Amino acid sequence: MSETTQGAAVRFEVTVEAPVERAFRVFTEQFDRIKPREHNLLAPEPIAETVFETWVGGHVYDRGEDGSVCRWARVLAFEPPHRLVISWDISPAWQLVTDPAEASEVEVRFVAEVPERTRVELEHRHLERHGAGWESVRDGVGDAGGWPLYLERYVAALAG
Repeated sequence: MSETTQGAAVRFEVTVEAPVERAFRVFTEQFDRIKPREHNLLAPEPIAETVFETWVGGHVYDRGEDGSVCRWARVLAFEPPHRLVISWDISPAWQLVTDPAEASEVEVRFVAEVPERTRVELEHRHLERHGAGWESVRDGVGDAGGWPLYLERYVAALAG
């Protein structure tokens, strides 16, 4: 996995042994396997599932074991099997933001290198939109427990 941190964006790239269609489908349809349960804005309520709605205007959300819902991202672009963009509606204080002008964006591109190999490029950008303390969001998502962990779990989901 390669990483680039530049100003108000972090970028990661991983190459997977899967056709682009499968790489995209696993990322979106099995996001529940990718997002760690301990990344939980519903706490102390345990997460029962994480749902990635596969259409523009949909959400990425956690459903608690008690049925509560935390919508923490909006689907801004959904272009199977090549690209998706979601908002990151989580503030530097790890609280939900409701103003889209205060949300960053995560773009994931799926680039077929050969028929059975796909390069997955993830960019978390516009972090400065979070206002004061935005650097802590950049540092958190760029840390080993942020997007690198999600991508490791993604690779494992593809393998299993």
